Amino acid sequence: MEITHAVANDADTESDTAPGPAPGPDARTRVHPPAHADVDADADAVAELHTASWRTAYADLFPAHYLNGPLLEERRAVWRGRLADPVPGAALFLAREADTLLGFVYLEPRPDGRVLIDNLHARPGETGRGLGGRLLAHALAWSATTHPGKDVYLEVLQGNTRAVAFYERQGGRRTDSRICHFDEGFSLPEFEYTWPAAVPK
Repeated sequence: MEITHAVANDADTESDTAPGPAPGPDARTRVHPPAHADVDADADAVAELHTASWRTAYADLFPAHYLNGPLLEERRAVWRGRLADPVPGAALFLAREADTLLGFVYLEPRPDGRVLIDNLHARPGETGRGLGGRLLAHALAWSATTHPGKDVYLEVLQGNTRAVAFYERQGGRRTDSRICHFDEGFSLPEFEYTWPAAVPK
């Protein structure tokens, strides 16, 4: 799999520190940043996958009226905003096979000095082929290069047991447990997982 490196607000360039091709079961899958010329198309593709992922993974967790409501339009607005006016130091990487978006990962630096993996999703039906692990590894490598010395963390709903097990297999350390309050008026318990920054030698 070809790996390219770029931050979201400089997505037309590749970093000199980008790693080379990574081995894996499907060399046709490529992880890359979105292109400036296709901001709306990329945002719409990410929003569609994001919506499909939530409707599958959270079917027994989120209220049905929310999942079956205008979720796609809401996600589209979020992603068009993120790509049109990116957070400084943030990054979005897309995993494609031919013209199909199979997954994505989005990171942004937080005021507390850490880097948040705010989204990591594989297309429903494409799980189990190592895609999530590749996206996570790519995100951690990018963060180590772009934000050296910064811990990387994410938040995952406790009821999403498949994701919890995945992050534990990937070496995440459970560092907190709390209640997540959603703007739509419901609350669910979540875990925080952290990948500590490597200690300089």
